[in-house]
Amino acid sequence: MKTNFIKLTEPTQTFVEVFNRWDNDPVLIPLTRPNQNKAALEHRETMTLDDVKQRLVHHHTYLIYLDDQLVGEMNYMVDPNHLYKKEAGTAWIGITIGEPEARGKGIGFHAIQFLEEEIKKDGFNRVELGVFEFNTQAQKLYEKLGYKEIGRIENFTYWADKMWFDIRMEKYL
Repeated sequence: MKTNFIKLTEPTQTFVEVFNRWDNDPVLIPLTRPNQNKAALEHRETMTLDDVKQRLVHHHTYLIYLDDQLVGEMNYMVDPNHLYKKEAGTAWIGITIGEPEARGKGIGFHAIQFLEEEIKKDGFNRVELGVFEFNTQAQKLYEKLGYKEIGRIENFTYWADKMWFDIRMEKYL
């Protein structure tokens, strides 16, 4: 099993189709985007190539490959408005392991380590992220990587017929 990470600089329609499949996967939606109610949870969106190109203006995006198969993506942006702790020079990270066969294989662990190195190379030393309260597997991963909880935002996302906290975590690199 060989894992590879490649910066996305020139998105193609093929990438857009894969991203749309992941963004609309009923298993991933509750894990990757906040939803205020059942209708939001069931809502589906379709990105265009222009949407992905526009996203690259603010997000440093990396593709995750396992044995030459695209299985996920990760990204970071610097100083977004939604930071819990407004500290200048903070990278906000996100990661999606989109392909089911790639989950639970330790890819996320290596992917985040890679992303942290890229963030350091770009001159930033603090990372913040949000993880939904019910996503205990991701919480354990972030804790194993040295992330510490810094706060919780109540009633942040809807899943399994109730509202859940968003747990905010940070790490200094």
